[in-house]
Amino acid sequence: MITNSRLRKFIGITGALLLLNNLTGCAVVAMGAVSATAVSVSNDRRTAGTQLDDFNAQNTASRLIGEQQNLKENANIEVTVYNKVALLTGQAPGQAEINQAEAQIKTIGYIQKIHNQIRIGQPLATSSELYDRWLATKIRTKILASEKVPTAQISIIVEDSEVFLMGLVTNQEATAAVDIARHVDGVTRVVRAFEIY
Repeated sequence: MITNSRLRKFIGITGALLLLNNLTGCAVVAMGAVSATAVSVSNDRRTAGTQLDDFNAQNTASRLIGEQQNLKENANIEVTVYNKVALLTGQAPGQAEINQAEAQIKTIGYIQKIHNQIRIGQPLATSSELYDRWLATKIRTKILASEKVPTAQISIIVEDSEVFLMGLVTNQEATAAVDIARHVDGVTRVVRAFEIY
Protein backbone atom coordinates (compact mmCIF):
# COMPACT_ATOMS: atom_id res chain seq x y z
CA MET A 1 0.00 0.00 0.00
CA ILE A 2 1.42 3.42 -1.01
CA THR A 3 0.99 6.15 1.59
CA ASN A 4 0.46 9.83 0.72
CA SER A 5 3.98 10.75 1.91
CA ARG A 6 5.56 8.03 -0.24
CA LEU A 7 3.50 9.13 -3.22
CA ARG A 8 4.58 12.75 -2.74
CA LYS A 9 8.23 11.68 -2.44
CA PHE A 10 7.95 9.58 -5.62
CA ILE A 11 6.36 12.47 -7.55
CA GLY A 12 9.06 14.86 -6.28
CA ILE A 13 11.92 12.57 -7.35
CA THR A 14 10.29 11.89 -10.73
CA GLY A 15 9.79 15.63 -11.29
CA ALA A 16 13.45 16.35 -10.42
CA LEU A 17 14.65 13.65 -12.83
CA LEU A 18 12.45 15.02 -15.62
CA LEU A 19 13.75 18.52 -14.95
CA LEU A 20 17.37 17.34 -15.09
CA ASN A 21 16.63 15.46 -18.29
CA ASN A 22 15.25 18.63 -19.91
CA LEU A 23 18.17 20.94 -19.06
CA THR A 24 19.01 23.11 -22.03
CA GLY A 25 22.48 23.45 -23.51
CA CYS A 26 22.71 26.92 -21.96
CA ALA A 27 22.24 25.51 -18.48
CA VAL A 28 24.92 22.89 -19.08
CA VAL A 29 27.28 25.55 -20.43
CA ALA A 30 26.52 27.78 -17.44
CA MET A 31 27.31 24.94 -15.02
CA GLY A 32 30.55 24.29 -16.92
CA ALA A 33 31.50 27.96 -16.70
CA VAL A 34 30.87 27.96 -12.95
CA SER A 35 33.04 24.84 -12.59
CA ALA A 36 35.83 26.39 -14.68
CA THR A 37 35.68 29.57 -12.60
CA ALA A 38 35.84 27.57 -9.38
CA VAL A 39 38.90 25.67 -10.65
CA SER A 40 40.55 28.94 -11.71
CA VAL A 41 39.89 30.54 -8.32
CA SER A 42 41.23 27.52 -6.44
CA ASN A 43 44.43 27.35 -8.56
CA ASP A 44 45.22 31.05 -8.16
CA ARG A 45 47.98 31.98 -5.69
CA ARG A 46 45.96 35.00 -4.63
CA THR A 47 43.34 34.43 -1.95
CA ALA A 48 39.72 34.44 -3.07
CA GLY A 49 39.31 37.72 -1.19
CA THR A 50 42.21 39.33 -3.05
CA GLN A 51 40.84 38.13 -6.37
CA LEU A 52 37.50 39.76 -5.58
CA ASP A 53 39.19 42.97 -4.37
CA ASP A 54 41.30 43.06 -7.57
CA PHE A 55 38.15 42.67 -9.67
CA ASN A 56 36.37 45.46 -7.80
CA ALA A 57 39.41 47.79 -7.97
CA GLN A 58 39.70 47.16 -11.72
CA ASN A 59 36.04 48.06 -12.21
CA THR A 60 36.46 51.19 -10.09
CA ALA A 61 39.55 52.21 -12.07
CA SER A 62 37.76 51.74 -15.40
CA ARG A 63 34.82 53.79 -14.14
CA LEU A 64 37.10 56.62 -12.94
CA ILE A 65 38.88 56.75 -16.31
CA GLY A 66 35.51 56.71 -18.11
CA GLU A 67 34.27 59.65 -16.06
CA GLN A 68 37.06 61.87 -17.41
CA GLN A 69 35.45 63.34 -20.53
CA ASN A 70 38.69 64.15 -22.38
CA LEU A 71 40.07 60.63 -21.70
CA LYS A 72 36.79 59.05 -22.73
CA GLU A 73 36.74 60.94 -26.04
CA ASN A 74 40.44 61.09 -27.00
CA ALA A 75 42.17 58.14 -25.35
CA ASN A 76 41.92 54.37 -25.18
CA ILE A 77 43.06 53.27 -21.73
CA GLU A 78 42.73 49.82 -20.20
CA VAL A 79 43.36 49.02 -16.54
CA THR A 80 44.30 45.56 -15.28
CA VAL A 81 44.60 44.92 -11.54
CA TYR A 82 46.41 41.88 -10.18
CA ASN A 83 47.29 41.44 -6.50
CA LYS A 84 46.89 45.17 -5.70
CA VAL A 85 49.06 46.18 -8.68
CA ALA A 86 47.54 48.22 -11.52
CA LEU A 87 48.77 48.09 -15.11
CA LEU A 88 47.70 50.94 -17.40
CA THR A 89 47.93 50.29 -21.13
CA GLY A 90 46.60 51.95 -24.26
CA GLN A 91 47.00 55.26 -26.03
CA ALA A 92 46.49 58.92 -25.07
CA PRO A 93 47.08 62.15 -27.04
CA GLY A 94 49.80 63.48 -24.72
CA GLN A 95 51.67 63.24 -21.43
CA ALA A 96 49.08 65.38 -19.62
CA GLU A 97 46.38 62.77 -20.33
CA ILE A 98 48.69 59.95 -19.29
CA ASN A 99 49.36 61.72 -16.00
CA GLN A 100 45.65 62.40 -15.55
CA ALA A 101 44.83 58.71 -15.95
CA GLU A 102 47.48 57.72 -13.42
CA ALA A 103 46.22 60.35 -10.96
CA GLN A 104 42.75 58.79 -11.12
CA ILE A 105 44.14 55.34 -10.29
CA LYS A 106 46.14 56.76 -7.36
CA THR A 107 42.85 57.73 -5.69
CA ILE A 108 42.04 54.03 -5.21
CA GLY A 109 43.48 53.24 -1.78
CA TYR A 110 43.55 49.48 -2.44
CA ILE A 111 46.10 49.78 -5.27
CA GLN A 112 49.68 49.71 -3.95
CA LYS A 113 51.68 49.99 -7.18
CA ILE A 114 51.05 51.33 -10.69
CA HIS A 115 52.79 50.31 -13.92
CA ASN A 116 51.94 53.13 -16.32
CA GLN A 117 52.53 51.81 -19.84
CA ILE A 118 50.19 54.17 -21.72
CA ARG A 119 51.71 55.27 -25.04
CA ILE A 120 51.29 58.65 -26.73
CA GLY A 121 49.27 58.17 -29.90
CA GLN A 122 45.86 57.68 -31.45
CA PRO A 123 43.60 54.87 -30.23
CA LEU A 124 44.19 51.65 -32.16
CA ALA A 125 42.09 50.65 -35.13
CA THR A 126 39.78 47.66 -34.75
CA SER A 127 42.07 45.57 -36.98
CA SER A 128 45.00 46.19 -34.61
CA GLU A 129 42.88 45.26 -31.60
CA LEU A 130 41.88 41.99 -33.29
CA TYR A 131 45.53 41.27 -34.09
CA ASP A 132 46.43 41.89 -30.43
CA ARG A 133 43.77 39.40 -29.31
CA TRP A 134 45.14 36.85 -31.76
CA LEU A 135 48.67 37.39 -30.41
CA ALA A 136 47.43 37.00 -26.82
CA THR A 137 45.77 33.71 -27.79
CA LYS A 138 48.99 32.44 -29.40
CA ILE A 139 51.00 33.33 -26.29
CA ARG A 140 48.44 31.77 -23.94
CA THR A 141 48.45 28.57 -26.01
CA LYS A 142 52.25 28.31 -25.84
CA ILE A 143 52.27 28.99 -22.10
CA LEU A 144 49.58 26.32 -21.62
CA ALA A 145 51.83 23.83 -23.41
CA SER A 146 54.79 24.67 -21.16
CA GLU A 147 55.41 22.83 -17.91
CA LYS A 148 57.62 25.67 -16.68
CA VAL A 149 54.85 28.25 -16.33
CA PRO A 150 51.68 27.91 -14.23
CA THR A 151 49.01 29.32 -16.57
CA ALA A 152 46.63 30.24 -13.73
CA GLN A 153 49.22 32.69 -12.35
CA ILE A 154 49.78 34.68 -15.55
CA SER A 155 47.74 37.58 -16.93
CA ILE A 156 48.58 38.40 -20.57
CA ILE A 157 47.79 41.85 -21.96
CA VAL A 158 48.69 42.73 -25.56
CA GLU A 159 48.52 46.30 -26.80
CA ASP A 160 49.77 47.27 -30.27
CA SER A 161 51.89 44.07 -30.43
CA GLU A 162 53.53 44.85 -27.07
CA VAL A 163 53.04 42.13 -24.47
CA PHE A 164 52.60 42.89 -20.78
CA LEU A 165 52.82 39.98 -18.35
CA MET A 166 51.42 40.18 -14.82
CA GLY A 167 51.14 37.59 -12.10
CA LEU A 168 52.43 36.12 -8.89
CA VAL A 169 55.29 33.89 -10.04
CA THR A 170 58.76 32.65 -9.12
CA ASN A 171 61.82 34.11 -10.85
CA GLN A 172 62.16 30.95 -12.95
CA GLU A 173 58.48 31.06 -13.98
CA ALA A 174 58.79 34.76 -14.90
CA THR A 175 61.86 34.11 -17.04
CA ALA A 176 60.18 31.18 -18.80
CA ALA A 177 56.99 33.18 -19.51
CA VAL A 178 58.96 36.13 -20.92
CA ASP A 179 61.02 33.77 -23.08
CA ILE A 180 57.87 32.13 -24.48
CA ALA A 181 56.20 35.49 -25.26
CA ARG A 182 59.38 36.94 -26.78
CA HIS A 183 59.58 34.09 -29.31
CA VAL A 184 56.01 34.41 -30.59
CA ASP A 185 56.04 35.79 -34.12
CA GLY A 186 54.58 39.29 -34.26
CA VAL A 187 55.51 40.35 -30.70
CA THR A 188 57.53 43.58 -30.75
CA ARG A 189 58.31 43.90 -27.03
CA VAL A 190 57.68 42.08 -23.74
CA VAL A 191 57.24 44.05 -20.50
CA ARG A 192 57.43 42.28 -17.12
CA ALA A 193 54.97 43.49 -14.51
CA PHE A 194 55.31 40.39 -12.34
CA GLU A 195 55.44 40.10 -8.59
CA ILE A 196 57.96 37.52 -7.47
CA TYR A 197 56.38 34.79 -5.33
